[in-house]
Amino acid sequence: MAGYKILQAEEKGIYVLKFVGEIRLNLCSTLDNLVESITQDPNFRTVVIDLSETEIIDSTTLGLLAKIALAAKKQSGCTPSLISTHPDITRIIGSMGFDSIFIIVSEPVSSMERLEEIPELKASEQQVRDKVLEAHKILMGMNSRNREEFKNLVHALECEETG
Repeated sequence: MAGYKILQAEEKGIYVLKFVGEIRLNLCSTLDNLVESITQDPNFRTVVIDLSETEIIDSTTLGLLAKIALAAKKQSGCTPSLISTHPDITRIIGSMGFDSIFIIVSEPVSSMERLEEIPELKASEQQVRDKVLEAHKILMGMNSRNREEFKNLVHALECEETG
């Protein structure tokens, strides 16, 4: 499968996000903008994230998914769901501690006809760097393994920021 896209649907404050293809750093501004708009919706209750058609997902994207999960829990008390049908991706999200912030589901959703594609936002190098830093700080805050895993990257990005 070539390319990538993010699809979205919403019903009564429940959002469904489906990630298709290779979901990487280039979509961090798009995803962060989506996370901000969803969490600012006064009717927002929870989110279902479908990774059943995701081929590759990077740590920046995982940090932004953690951001939306934590916002859902804080705003409504509901634990969001994450659908992962690929063993490699399931192993990655498990190693990041996502089972503590998501209900992990291994079966894909059968009907997605109401999903609309989210247009990709262009971002400057600085905007991307800021999103990468934020996403990895979120991951670091989830557990000690992530803190150890990403501390050098976060330190390097912070040093780069201060010049």
